[in-house]
Amino acid sequence: MAKRRVPRPRDLMPLMKFKKPTLNAKKRRLDKALTIYDLRTIAKKRTPKAAFDYTEGAAEAEISLFRARQAFEDIEFNPAILRDVSTVDLSSTVLGGPVAMPFGIAPTGFTRMMQTEGEIAGASAAGAAGIPFSLSTMGTTAIEDVKGANPAGRNWFQLYMWKDRDRSMALVDRAAKAGFDTLLVTVDVPVAGARLRDKRNGFSIPPQLTLGTVINALPRPEWWINFLTTEPLAFASLDRWSGTVGELLDTMFDPTVTYEDLAWIKDQWPGKLVVKGVQTVADAKKLASMGVDGITLSNHGGRQLDRAPIPFHLLPDVVREVGKDTEVHLDTGIMSGADIVASIALGAKFTMIGRAYLYGLMAGGREGVDKTISILGEQVARTMRLLGVTSLAELEPGHVTQLQRLIPRR
Repeated sequence: MAKRRVPRPRDLMPLMKFKKPTLNAKKRRLDKALTIYDLRTIAKKRTPKAAFDYTEGAAEAEISLFRARQAFEDIEFNPAILRDVSTVDLSSTVLGGPVAMPFGIAPTGFTRMMQTEGEIAGASAAGAAGIPFSLSTMGTTAIEDVKGANPAGRNWFQLYMWKDRDRSMALVDRAAKAGFDTLLVTVDVPVAGARLRDKRNGFSIPPQLTLGTVINALPRPEWWINFLTTEPLAFASLDRWSGTVGELLDTMFDPTVTYEDLAWIKDQWPGKLVVKGVQTVADAKKLASMGVDGITLSNHGGRQLDRAPIPFHLLPDVVREVGKDTEVHLDTGIMSGADIVASIALGAKFTMIGRAYLYGLMAGGREGVDKTISILGEQVARTMRLLGVTSLAELEPGHVTQLQRLIPRR
């Protein structure tokens, strides 16, 4: 039998150290976030439904997005043991320039609708972390203002080719003059995808107030105060528009764009050129033969063609065909650092995060984006250590097994 005694105060004191309370509410909620999904939960509570659904939603039945995330879940890592992993290096060279980590911020449209700091928060956080920031044609902050927020960092500009070619190239010229080093030409939007959440929410530009939106806004006063007391929301590169986002895309985007147009754009741009939205090996090979600097395997976050190819599944075949001559990047479905490590192991040179960045933005503005970057960076480093590697160059296909639920029927 164990001998028992009355506990003495000096024995209890070391066990009764209370955590110092955090008075800053934003810091308190962000400190609780350990994963990107935690940030998503916070973002959903703090953001009106229409704005959150614009970020969260995909096209039609949203099968493409579901499958892209599932593909990352369906991997098995193959770790090596007894390696010295006391230090790990997450840096590399991408498109001729340095990056501190193997991911950057993807171009997102209507960003200030999610949270009023918008692209300024993303660009400044990216600059501080040493990763690229990409500004969308559909962004809500001017090219020059993004440069001002990230003056010494890497800024990339994402281009949609409009029917009005002169206006398109005027934006390209502004980006070049502002010192943006890379042009991302998005090629998977000949017309807008059917984003049903936006239609059901009546999501339009400018936002239209209904009884439902007012009721939904009542528990989210901070979002509305920020929205109503800052610059009116608008696409920085466009004239004012009254209608839904989908209607705007169908009005602007040119379904006649071809490889010849892409070659013409390439001749106009002085920096690196990446084609975003590649979804077949054949197109990857054709683009590589044109001499583009990089391709991004992407199905637009599932927001265009539903049931589109899964970029992560395409990755090994595309790298095998063009990876020696052309950088292969990847986006869609990335929600953790393990997803990023798996992508690099299978040959991706770089990855891009969209929703993960916006969840952080909605959860806490600039500090929330910092939190997204911190979570992913820590997860990448920890996964590398557990795999037994100390640099991105050591990652190889043998570290990852893709377990497939969806096998093509022959």
